[in-house]
Amino acid sequence: MALALSDWKGALKGTWARLRKARASASTRPFAGFEWLIAGRYLRARRRGGGVSVVALFSVLGIAVGVATLIIVLSVMNGFRTELRSKIIGLNGHVFAAPIDKLFTDYVDLSERLEKVAGVRAVVPMVQGQAFASSPYGGSGVLVRGVREADLAKIPAVSTAIKSGTLEGFDDGTGLALGRRLADSLGLQAGDQVTLQTPKGASTPFGTAPRSKSYTVKAIFEIGVTDFDTTMAFMPLTEAQAFFNRDGDVSLIEIYLDDADTVAEMREPLELAAERPILLTDWRQTNRTFFGALEVERNVMFLILNLIVIVATLNIISGLILLVRDKSSDIAILRTMGATPGTIMRVFLINGALIGLVGTVIGLIGGVLFTLNIKPIQRTLFPGAWDPTVRFLAEIPAEMNTTEVTIIVVTSILLSLAATLYPSWRAARLDPVQALRYG
Repeated sequence: MALALSDWKGALKGTWARLRKARASASTRPFAGFEWLIAGRYLRARRRGGGVSVVALFSVLGIAVGVATLIIVLSVMNGFRTELRSKIIGLNGHVFAAPIDKLFTDYVDLSERLEKVAGVRAVVPMVQGQAFASSPYGGSGVLVRGVREADLAKIPAVSTAIKSGTLEGFDDGTGLALGRRLADSLGLQAGDQVTLQTPKGASTPFGTAPRSKSYTVKAIFEIGVTDFDTTMAFMPLTEAQAFFNRDGDVSLIEIYLDDADTVAEMREPLELAAERPILLTDWRQTNRTFFGALEVERNVMFLILNLIVIVATLNIISGLILLVRDKSSDIAILRTMGATPGTIMRVFLINGALIGLVGTVIGLIGGVLFTLNIKPIQRTLFPGAWDPTVRFLAEIPAEMNTTEVTIIVVTSILLSLAATLYPSWRAARLDPVQALRYG
């Protein structure tokens, strides 16, 4: 018995010496190894408070889901905006020139002068009008654009998107290039006949007579924007001038720039090169409402989805408060054995920081992997979830912004750290006497 008592006293002295050493180390070096050791043991919660570890697990999952959702949704919205912008301005041009005092009968010379301006990639004069296309299988309204074959080749959105047929010899006959969805709705393939009708026909003593003419489908293209593929048709410029009763002039001239964001700087050089009054509008003016709505929606979604991360940080607060209650006796023993309030506070700060960091890293990895593989995931798991007729684009676009991802990660970690302050402060203020008496 005496030997056992002697051994117990020796062990107690050794433990006390190690704690005094740890205390001395903690007083000079915050976040020492033993603080991390205690924090890790508290998170595991092996004893009767096993429910606390479950709360920590769900806190980690909450942070991960919030971070991943933010990355995925913002990447999809960025991709949606970028893809739409590239498709819209890639097809329609960056600057549009319209006549003011007289028609564009001199469009050939005017186009050559505009094309010589530095920063201009291509100039496309065109006739534009609406018509009704019909076939034995149905009918649909179409937007017809009359362009020269050489100019059509300067529009990559069309010339590189031919699915069947060819644009070679486009100027030679009366062939049309149709969007794929338009051709499908009319039951047409390359080589079939389609009839176009327009109210702007020949003038008669009784008024303007409607014009109707049959054309051969020479090519079928797919731009990837539902509105364009459903309503767009191209025909040779000279044929469009005759069909829409234009007397050797064009409706407008589209100007493609090397950089779409330089439209403001290019206005003055273009007006000087025209050598006549022209009305210039750019893609930002014609699409201001649409892109403005996309930006507002993106910002609102960012704020709403941030609430997921905030709710997850509230789980950290509740989880740590439960942990402090569960470990009140342990905290009191540590205090009586020399641990300072700062040591106790740092232990729980480490707990919350680990939860936030692990959840953020898991969410970051999951969000990035999901975004990079979003198209095959959608096609495999949700084949009918993306309807191109409703969402404009043929596939889900996604574009990650490194700055936005960094902001999401930093915000998540900072919110997690902020969530640990109150529980940690509460643990540091715990009275060891009261905790041992009532804990």
